[in-house]
Amino acid sequence: MFKVTMIGAGSVVFVKNLLTDILDFEALRDVTIALHDIDAERLETAGLMAQWTAAQFSAHPQIELHADRRAALDGADFVINMVQIGMHEATLIDFDIPRRYGLKQTIADTLGIGGIFRGLRTIPFMTALVADMRDVCPDALLLNYTNPMSILTQAVYEAFPEQKVVGLCHNIQNTARDLAGYLGVPTEELSYDCAGINHMCWFLKLRIGAEDAYPLLWKAAEQPEIVAQDKVRFELMRVFGRFISESSEHNAEYTPHFLRSDAEIAHYDVPVDEYVRRSERNLGRYAETRRKLLAGEPFPIERSAEYGSLIIHAMVTGEARVIYGNVRNTGLITNLPDNACVEVPILVDRNGLRPTHVGDLPPELAGYCAPHVFVQDLTVKAALEGDVERVNRAAVLDRNTASVLSITDIRKMVDEMIVAHGDAMPEGLRRARRAAAA
Repeated sequence: MFKVTMIGAGSVVFVKNLLTDILDFEALRDVTIALHDIDAERLETAGLMAQWTAAQFSAHPQIELHADRRAALDGADFVINMVQIGMHEATLIDFDIPRRYGLKQTIADTLGIGGIFRGLRTIPFMTALVADMRDVCPDALLLNYTNPMSILTQAVYEAFPEQKVVGLCHNIQNTARDLAGYLGVPTEELSYDCAGINHMCWFLKLRIGAEDAYPLLWKAAEQPEIVAQDKVRFELMRVFGRFISESSEHNAEYTPHFLRSDAEIAHYDVPVDEYVRRSERNLGRYAETRRKLLAGEPFPIERSAEYGSLIIHAMVTGEARVIYGNVRNTGLITNLPDNACVEVPILVDRNGLRPTHVGDLPPELAGYCAPHVFVQDLTVKAALEGDVERVNRAAVLDRNTASVLSITDIRKMVDEMIVAHGDAMPEGLRRARRAAAA
């Protein structure tokens, strides 16, 4: 038997998806699932969902509910992190204050002001989580699903270099599904080579069977009804020659080009404030999920595209697989900075994770990713070292922010957001900000 601990199990639908993926493998059904959340009702709901999901497979995993995090972690082989620090209230701060300064965002969970501050308020949790892991499950692999993916994964390996960690996302899998739709082929007929950074991974090669699929994608890009579904990413393909992962609404806020004017927003159909609406829907979705569980109503059961269960299966059974994950750049992408967090193919088997050497990205693709790498690095160091000036520098270097605001306004906005997020900010930042204001 092996043990999987899920941290932030109040993300109840995600618990169902991950547990479905795990139990879909018969070889993984002899498992202990430890669920942890600080919200008692959400933890109870997660337990109900775990029991319901197991029943659909006629499986009998040992399911544990823990209000205490260290108890949940004790003896774990795999730790899945899916917390959202601050929940909906913090999301509103990330959008409301920048909006007052005239700064527009769409998702704000990866970069931009929202991504920087989501990172700052989550890094203290990540370092505390890993400190507990070092004590009670030092050999466990941390699978991080929480955004901002690159910032949080880098914070872990910088603070605890000995910790095994990989950041997992579905941006490549979802983009492959999108591309299959544009090309009119089943997703399983596509193969691809990708590399870059999280949410900005480039499809360097794209094939249908043994044939290069890019000529067909360029033809698809001539069809207005296809381009209308993904305007920002097709524009980026026209500029850079390759298709990028994640969605148009995400990529719209990663550059200075798509949110700088109402005309550009309208032209590219950019959904400003989209994540606020999603966050509100998620609150309603949780309430409906709990109602259905208590009423004994069913849920759909199908495998997700997430990599977590594939990693667990490969390490438990020894059956090798290739996944995409976010790891430390140890010369993997040679024209992005060493120690940056990069997303590359990873071979996984019983021996663990072995990231693939990619070499140089085409210079224009590396150039797209590189500015964001430095924003992420500054954010990590600001949190770990309690350096307010590095927060300011990260914000000034952010491409969307700098396209709209002056340096003076950026600094005012950063200070206002540090105050608004209060105790969620790293203690060192709060201390440094108080000292500067004294």
